[in-house]
Amino acid sequence: MIPVTIFAGRDVAVFGLGLSGIAAAHALAAGGARVLAWDDTQEARDKAAAQGVGMHDLAGADWTRIAALVLAPGIPLTHQPHWSVTAARAAGVEVIGDTELFFREKARQGSGAKVVVITGTNGKSTTTALTAHLLQGDGRPVALGGNIGRAVLDLPPFATSLTYVLELSTFQIDLTPSLAPDAAALINITPDHLDRHGTIENYAAIKARVFYGVSADGTAVIGVDDSYSRAIADALHGPLAVKRIAVGYTVTTGVWAKDGMLTEVENGVERGRVSLDGIGSLRGAHNWQNAAVAYALARSQGLDASTIGKGLGTFAGLAHRMEQVARAGPVLFVNDSKATNADAAAKALESFTDIYWIVGGRPKAGGLEGLEPFFPKITRAYLIGEAADAFAAQLGTEVDHVQCATLDRAIEAAAADARRSRGAEPVVLLSPACASYDQFANFEARGKSFRDLVMRLPGVSPVQPKQGRAA
Repeated sequence: MIPVTIFAGRDVAVFGLGLSGIAAAHALAAGGARVLAWDDTQEARDKAAAQGVGMHDLAGADWTRIAALVLAPGIPLTHQPHWSVTAARAAGVEVIGDTELFFREKARQGSGAKVVVITGTNGKSTTTALTAHLLQGDGRPVALGGNIGRAVLDLPPFATSLTYVLELSTFQIDLTPSLAPDAAALINITPDHLDRHGTIENYAAIKARVFYGVSADGTAVIGVDDSYSRAIADALHGPLAVKRIAVGYTVTTGVWAKDGMLTEVENGVERGRVSLDGIGSLRGAHNWQNAAVAYALARSQGLDASTIGKGLGTFAGLAHRMEQVARAGPVLFVNDSKATNADAAAKALESFTDIYWIVGGRPKAGGLEGLEPFFPKITRAYLIGEAADAFAAQLGTEVDHVQCATLDRAIEAAAADARRSRGAEPVVLLSPACASYDQFANFEARGKSFRDLVMRLPGVSPVQPKQGRAA
């Protein structure tokens, strides 16, 4: 835990008692603040109280005595703000997040710890985990957290030898005016969370703030494959280094990826190359972009191309996100349970051929719309859950399919069919394009069930990572 001393002896309100809220309450209390913690739900209050957080109903609080409101990232801030935000603003109380406490406390202590921040609409969790993995592979002490894993204030205290690698959402950036990383990355921007931000222009403007506080000798890494991110890159000026990331075409300074090869360039001169060939956890153009961003961030922290290449090859990937589980001869079993909508499933379908696709669950609006270009890659689909009938109608005669109802039946049928394939690498792919709640508590439970069922099949063995290499 990082004790937060900046509000010692003062009243601080904490609203929203999930992981970050509970961590913030503990960190503030450890630093001497008087914490007034609350949540709208009894379940969250009970859970926080069981962990030693004292409750104070903020609806009856004297806001003139409160120094700050620390708001959980998911609580509405701008469009139709939560009542606690309205009450705080009416009393002139600043509204901040746990990451703001992190950066203010770091500045107060004058800590020499390094901070690397990653944001973006898609791929930020993979890129954050990969960046941490690369730094750890070089023997660096690393603390990974933020919007992934542990809450930022639940990470180890500041130490000069430590590098914090943080994933941040727009919700977190919006609550962190003192954001000041040593290196920051924006992977991409596509429409998201517009119910909170109103327009994609507002959403992009918040993403751009990730670079505002980068130190003068720091590094800004930015994907330029979409127009919003490209405009942000064009507007970056000052002494910081700007590294552009592109897929399929060259950049003057940065890293570009094509056909699984990452090429680093500086003012048009090649500085290093790393091949992703054979690294199953980084298949597909979207993962080439993630890897290129992580490469640039690792280089900004002093790693060489050879060390990065080795680290890329030992990256196992994130659980439930194109996770290579096992093989049975040439048949590969892939757990992409995190793909809870069609757009997410598209990333996996794009990355393989000869696909034996397990799909279904509780459907989202539009169902499988947008996936039609990938239908020729699908040898057969195995439909499960509430979406089975609707998906059968959407697939029609374009994709051979069979209704299996449950995941265990789908795995058994798909594995049997894939074993009969004459292809070089038939893939049994769980990429449901659906929520899990019809048959599972969450996508993690669905993915774990897939793993367990696959490993019970005869003749399967777990996938081992393949060593990467500098080219």
